[in-house]
Amino acid sequence: MADRSPAELARAYDVIHARWPEVPAADDPWHLWLRESLDLARDVRGKAVLEAGAGRGGFALWLAEAGAPGTLVATDFAPVALGMAARAATGRPAPAGWPAADVGLLPFADATFDTVVCCETIEHVIDPPGVARELARVLRPGGRLYLTTPSYLNATGLYRGYLRLVGRRYDEGGQPLCHFTMLPLTIGWLRRAGLDIERVDGVGHYLPWPGRSPIRLAGLDARGPRAVLKWVALHSAIVARRPAARLTTGEGPGSRGARE
Repeated sequence: MADRSPAELARAYDVIHARWPEVPAADDPWHLWLRESLDLARDVRGKAVLEAGAGRGGFALWLAEAGAPGTLVATDFAPVALGMAARAATGRPAPAGWPAADVGLLPFADATFDTVVCCETIEHVIDPPGVARELARVLRPGGRLYLTTPSYLNATGLYRGYLRLVGRRYDEGGQPLCHFTMLPLTIGWLRRAGLDIERVDGVGHYLPWPGRSPIRLAGLDARGPRAVLKWVALHSAIVARRPAARLTTGEGPGSRGARE
């Protein structure tokens, strides 16, 4: 699937989302990290916020209720997922828009958003470094990116290696594209996109077990152990900031202007 086009991947994700008609509660480990880490007063309330890769909209709805209903845009490249999200938003605080878009080619001008949130998405795109540049491009100077993505420097990564040796594919439960991301590699992508790293964290420690779902070692997410074990957590979590100094045309992230 890695050699397919973005449109083909979008159709594949439409099929996946159609199998799961409910809108998730946004209580996954990375969502809980975001709830803990987002500075709502500084980065959400009254700010222009983008969730890139919003899926069926569970976390976007939480963000809207937390204080950004009129200034939040939630996008994904699977129209089926966005349709589910829009229906679930009826009668409650909701994003101002649900545009369908490829996270690698966002339909927004440079420096549009104060805050960008991107959860467990960059590992499922054709060009992760290109997506990092695109997320940086739409951030305003001084704006922050909250990004989570798997890091396979752990037992789950070893399990992926084992599956490859025995001729099986690791797909995160049916994902059509699943890069072998690692926390140091992700940090490098963001730095090369022109962002400064403000915080590095990690949550979610699992023991793969044949014939059953992985066993989560929840105690390792406690604040004390996490300071060290974040580097081997499955879900890496990064806060990055676009430098506040305004950049001249053609410098820094992107600078491609508004999309048609």
